[in-house]
Amino acid sequence: MTTEQTLSSKQRAIAPIAAATATGDIPKLTAALNVGLDAGLSVSDTKEILVQLYAYTGFPRSLNALGELMKVVDSRKQRGINDAPGSEPGPVPTGAELRALGTANQTKLSGAPVKGPLFDFAPAIDEYLKTHLFGDIFARNNLDWQSRELATVGALAALPGAESQLGSHVRISMNVGLSESQLLRAADALAQAGQGEAAGRLRGQLGQRETTAATPEQQITRAGSQASSAGPSDYFTGRVRVEPVWAAEGGINASGGMVSFDPGARSAWHTHPLGQRLVVMSGVGLTQEWGKPVQVIRAGDVVTCPPGVKHWHGAAATTAMTHLAVTGTLDGKNVTWMEKVSDEQYAQGTP
Repeated sequence: MTTEQTLSSKQRAIAPIAAATATGDIPKLTAALNVGLDAGLSVSDTKEILVQLYAYTGFPRSLNALGELMKVVDSRKQRGINDAPGSEPGPVPTGAELRALGTANQTKLSGAPVKGPLFDFAPAIDEYLKTHLFGDIFARNNLDWQSRELATVGALAALPGAESQLGSHVRISMNVGLSESQLLRAADALAQAGQGEAAGRLRGQLGQRETTAATPEQQITRAGSQASSAGPSDYFTGRVRVEPVWAAEGGINASGGMVSFDPGARSAWHTHPLGQRLVVMSGVGLTQEWGKPVQVIRAGDVVTCPPGVKHWHGAAATTAMTHLAVTGTLDGKNVTWMEKVSDEQYAQGTP
């Protein structure tokens, strides 16, 4: 079991996937799935998360999410990204053996036997919890219990009115080895994925409240004050100058940089784990998403590059271009570089 006070990239990706599934927010789910697969979740891991969530969010949400995962995996294959398939679960017992295993799993997860007037009032739900949720589902060994609890907490945090169940699963998460600090990192991941309400509910269960702090002072970074450098030849074609403007710190989980391309210069193909926005400051440029036509961009245009989407950008053949790049950072990483854009691919753009 994990005892560190941080979460791995794969673990951080789970709660946003679960929260978007719970709310049925397909655009956020698409982005979260791409981030998770980029972080190393296998297709089997991700399927298992979405299958489990039917028990917490209902069949419609789970089925919709699985359908979206199919589309995302297919789209990534078309862009040349082959995600690891992962492993399938081993056999699960049946009958009385399954109930006994489910009861044992429930007791171990909860820290004590689960009983009470609600289960006396509705014994069927007690049977389903023991035999199906903690038996059929939690006995499947292709996803560890910490990952299952991160998925459950993410989903319940996204559902208004499920605070009692969220509190129970926060306690279960700690019973399986997750720390309060790690759960706070899961809340941070929810916030960074645009799921602020879910992040707030999870932080609330952890006793985190807004505190009064000194107001940070406004800072100004003067133009030209940052050291510029040539774009590395492994990642760029032609003459490119990169001037960092700010780093991903101080509560802003995105870096900013001014990038200037000489005519004909361009980046290699690449993706961003949390996406990127480009603000064209001057000139005329080109950008292309894998499998789609080249697009012309001009001063004043804003280009949104979604998480995990393979693309490139650069200057037009006869005109220089400068853009401000604002790039999200996940666990210290903001880009995955791929192959260079060929002359034939670049020639598709005719501004």
